[in-house]
Amino acid sequence: MARLEQGRAVTPSAQVCAALARALRLSDDEEAHLMRLAGFAAAPDRIPCLIPGSLHRVIDHLGDIPAAVYDAGWRLLHWNRLFAAVFGDPVGATADDRNALIVQFESRNPRVRQTDTERAYFEQSLVADLRATSARYPNDPDVAALVTRMAGNDRFRRLWALGAVASHESAHKTAVHPDVGLIPLDANVLTTRTTDLRVVVLTPRPDTTAREKLDRLG
Repeated sequence: MARLEQGRAVTPSAQVCAALARALRLSDDEEAHLMRLAGFAAAPDRIPCLIPGSLHRVIDHLGDIPAAVYDAGWRLLHWNRLFAAVFGDPVGATADDRNALIVQFESRNPRVRQTDTERAYFEQSLVADLRATSARYPNDPDVAALVTRMAGNDRFRRLWALGAVASHESAHKTAVHPDVGLIPLDANVLTTRTTDLRVVVLTPRPDTTAREKLDRLG
C-alpha cells in the first residue's frame, strides 16, 4: 500500500486488490483506501460493485445456506459454494447469465421453477427495484443499457410502464437440482447501507425436505 501511495507501484486489477485486502485482513476503510489508491474508487453516478472484505467473509461463512451478492442493477458479483451447488456454478457464466433480470425475463436458468403467482410477484418486484436504481443512478450507462435491452421483453415493458418504485426484499422459488430434485426456498434480500449491494440469503422453506437436500449438497 505504501508503494501505491508513493506512486511507485504498478496498478493491480480490482480483483487483485480485493484478494490482497482479504489476505492482509484489511478493515473495510483500509480496503476502500487501497481501492482509491489503485484508481478503483466508484464514481458517484455509477453503481458500486466492489464488495467490502467483511461482506466477503460473511457470505463465505454462510456454509449451510445458499447466499450471494448482487449490485444495484442485479448483476451477480459473489456467491458461496452452496449457491453454486444449488443453481449451477456461475464461474463460467456470461455477463448476461449473471444478471438476475436477464436470467428471469429470458428464462436462462433451468434450475429455477416458479408458480405463476411467484413469477408475477418476483418480476414486478424486480422491475420496481430497477426503476428505483435508475433514479438513484440516472447517469450510469450500464443501467441505461439494461433498461433498453429489457424493454424488448413484453412482460418487462408492461411492468416498467406501471412506474412502480420499490425495493425488492423477498421471494419464493424452487430450485430444480439434477441430483436431489426440487428444493423449495425462501429468498430474503438485505441491502447494504453504504454500498447499495444486495445480499440474497436463501433459506429452506419450512415443512419441506429442502433442509435435508441442502445438507446433502453441502
